[in-house]
Amino acid sequence: MKPEINCDMGEGFAIYQVCDDAEMMKHIQIANVACGFHAGDASVMNRTVELAKANGVRVGAHPSFPDAQGWGRREMKIAREELRDLLIYQVAALKGFLDLHGMPLNHIKPHGALYGVATWDEETTHAIADVAGIFGVPVFGMANTLHETICTARGVGFVAELYADLPYRDDGSLIIMRQPPKVTAEGVIARCKRAMEEGVVASVDGTDFPMRFDVICVHSDTPGAIGAARALQTALA
Repeated sequence: MKPEINCDMGEGFAIYQVCDDAEMMKHIQIANVACGFHAGDASVMNRTVELAKANGVRVGAHPSFPDAQGWGRREMKIAREELRDLLIYQVAALKGFLDLHGMPLNHIKPHGALYGVATWDEETTHAIADVAGIFGVPVFGMANTLHETICTARGVGFVAELYADLPYRDDGSLIIMRQPPKVTAEGVIARCKRAMEEGVVASVDGTDFPMRFDVICVHSDTPGAIGAARALQTALA
């Protein structure tokens, strides 16, 4: 089966937006909607859910550390119980808008630094798994990290991701930047093609490492994102 494309969306505020979400929705199957702590607000969440429903796109929650100024891309040290409560608050907010439009919550995908920290910090990953268990949905994350280990051990569903547009280190970890680099359709397609056919991805230093995944992520705030998603959709088809 070909992997589906997911995208981090609803990352605007009030009248401001970083991506043409209406156009991006045409090229994806799954949207990870910001829940207000790094981007998004009530109106943006509502509008993004409306767009997803109109385009037949499934919706998951994209919660983050409480770091709007840093776009959720700065690491924070927060105790498991407090982080759990912060995540429940965010996911429940999005769930309300999904209920309004008669849509189910599809999954939870941590954003930015929260995603990265959860690959190696047990307490952070357990907090995410706590919330996924409460809402009865799987977690999107990285294979062969604590994302998978803890979710699997706790009986929480896990969906492995390939990032089409972010650089990886030699050990397979993501390099999370506050301002991601511009991507090209050719680069995105080449990475995904190798990952699908050979099961490997090249790091920033050119070292190949194994990659196992179920879905492919394209970021909406990456320069060139819509063109890359459109080309990837065509290539997968």
